[in-house]
Amino acid sequence: MLLLASFSLQGGAARAATPTAGVPQVSWSTLKTLTADAKPSPAKALDRKTVAIPGFMVPLEDDAEQVTEFLLVPFSGACIHVPPPPPNQMVYVKLRGGKKAAMSFTQPIIVSGQLHVSTVQSPYGDVSFNMDGDSVKPYEQ
Repeated sequence: MLLLASFSLQGGAARAATPTAGVPQVSWSTLKTLTADAKPSPAKALDRKTVAIPGFMVPLEDDAEQVTEFLLVPFSGACIHVPPPPPNQMVYVKLRGGKKAAMSFTQPIIVSGQLHVSTVQSPYGDVSFNMDGDSVKPYEQ
């Protein structure tokens, strides 16, 4: 069984190895504010904004060392051997322009691109956010 990473990216205490210049970083605690009720949420204000989100990759392409689409989740191993996170803790990422990212289940990454607040269906369930990804970089604590 895959062990969860010794840290999660809920609080954002880590830094990007290569900063995403001029792109605001969004924490998972902000994304978590999006709920099914009609309450105002800071996450709703992010719709169609360019942001950077740290997390871990859950590839949606089985056969590749490089991927063009994946789920971004707050902790390593999510959706693999444990129940998936709730929809407001998953981001469906599709990289723009045929870009590819190195596949990794365990290495933290930071993804930047245009975020959309909308429900997307994935093999792991509904996802509350999707992103038109511009870049995927390593993320260091």
